[in-house]
Amino acid sequence: MFDVGKTELLTLRDCLRFAVSRFTEANLHFGHGSDNAWDEAVYLTLATLHLPIDRLEPFLDARLLASERATLLDIYRRRIEERLPAAYLTHEAWLLGHRFYVDDRVIVPRSFLAELITEQFSPWLADPDAVSSVLDLCTGSGCLAIFAALYFPNAHVDAVDISPDALAVARQNVADYGLETRVRLVESDAFAALTDRRYDLILSNPPYVDAQSVAALPPEYQKEPAIALGSGADGLEFTRRLLAAAKTHLNPGGILVVEIGHNRPALEAAYSQLPFVWLDTEAGGDYVFLLRREDL
Repeated sequence: MFDVGKTELLTLRDCLRFAVSRFTEANLHFGHGSDNAWDEAVYLTLATLHLPIDRLEPFLDARLLASERATLLDIYRRRIEERLPAAYLTHEAWLLGHRFYVDDRVIVPRSFLAELITEQFSPWLADPDAVSSVLDLCTGSGCLAIFAALYFPNAHVDAVDISPDALAVARQNVADYGLETRVRLVESDAFAALTDRRYDLILSNPPYVDAQSVAALPPEYQKEPAIALGSGADGLEFTRRLLAAAKTHLNPGGILVVEIGHNRPALEAAYSQLPFVWLDTEAGGDYVFLLRREDL
């Protein structure tokens, strides 16, 4: 069918219809930037053809070169046969209008923390300009460290990850944003390499998927680094380590903000003594918690 498409699909509109049909037929899973076959097809098509990814008109009825059709069909085929997230095919991901380079060394950026960073954690940080030090633990692609540097303009940011492969991707993104003097990349297992460093703000979007859920993940998610997803039987293994050590790395008045996925009930049951503040996000108020240093 893909070979036939090289001669019968003439316009961008034709290719989009073909892609939606094939994606639906293949029962692909979405969730790395889009949530349906149409949006996925539009993004992959426009990005592959180097067209603005937010504009279909006036291109829909433009005829494609044979080489362009062949390239598009190959992208569609790989999306179906390899079940790769779209971001791994285009080597880019978008988060709140910001572009980041990605490949299969990192998970595809999709953190609720990004929107909270753009709000500068108001009202929990009274003076964002006074924030001078930020830690992004489990930085992956570096996207949250970059957001922190952009929205806390007087802060130096430590971007920490245990994976040297992830840090190589983060290094490229930090360079793309010209933030080499403000974002320091650190290879470390949690706080191990940070010794006595302290911060006004610690952020983390750590691995938090429980073992049962990891085993049931769709193929697209299984293409992401396992170390960045699973965290023990209950999904809280890394978070326990974080809570145990965070206080010694926070300045007085500092705050800890952590994304925890669907683990709120288990976390509150395990740490009933902690006064978690659950922050509102686009998806609701059950996914990101905040603690002050004095509460830890």
